[in-house]
Amino acid sequence: MTTGSRPRFSVRIGLAAAPEHDGPFEDVPKHLLAPLQGWVADSLDEDHARPICLRLRIPALTDPRYRQPQYKLPLARTVGTQLLDDVVDEVLRVRAADEWEAMVLGQMLDDAGSAYRVNEAGDGLEERVTPAVRDAVRQTITNAAAGPAAGSAADHLAAAWQAAYGRSPDPVRAYGEAIKAVESAAQAVIQPNHPKATLGTMLGELKGARHKFTAAIPSPAGDPIAPAEAMMRALWEGQTSRHGAQTATVPETLDAARAGVHLAAALVQWFVSGVVVRTP
Repeated sequence: MTTGSRPRFSVRIGLAAAPEHDGPFEDVPKHLLAPLQGWVADSLDEDHARPICLRLRIPALTDPRYRQPQYKLPLARTVGTQLLDDVVDEVLRVRAADEWEAMVLGQMLDDAGSAYRVNEAGDGLEERVTPAVRDAVRQTITNAAAGPAAGSAADHLAAAWQAAYGRSPDPVRAYGEAIKAVESAAQAVIQPNHPKATLGTMLGELKGARHKFTAAIPSPAGDPIAPAEAMMRALWEGQTSRHGAQTATVPETLDAARAGVHLAAALVQWFVSGVVVRTP
């Protein structure tokens, strides 16, 4: 189900105005709280709940009416970001093999207009993005994994995506992994004999030996490698945290990291699919 794909009946027949804000909702809105708590309670038994409580430092419930400490109930009573950030994400990790529970949660988040979804592996949450964009990146990861010349590009791009869109984003890691993905995919084309090639050394190679490379996209200036070079340079020079200096290091913003991940995905696809090649 696609959230928001069908207006409410009262809106469709003109009896009510469309809500000013009907999603996506950040964190846990009121209408999602009880269903989410119920999902946690339904997904766990005490054996699964105990290690989660220990890892999240949530005290067990002790009550004279119970012979043993209760672990599931304290988890199901959490609220707000602790419920979503910690408990739900941890339950998914522990119960990753249970596809039914992940499907139920995914449908619940869809219906509630949540800004988050269950990730493809079913073992955690990630921020919701346009399906077409997500599918394109997923296909690039698949293509890179199938191409031995791409090295570890698939692993780095997958890690970059998770760091950019996971429930606890890490912009610096996302940007760094995006660069590594491009380096892995491009090395066999640009610097196959340079075991320590970086995006920086590859840019130097392109600048000094442009005649060695060509691309499928024609360039009006007669320089077919220019588009790929410009994209690579934008990604390389946009990393603000790469080196230390006397001035304060500025970490990448989340917006910059996500833009970098999508730029990297396009570059990885270009090198994996043969859009950019070394001339004979």
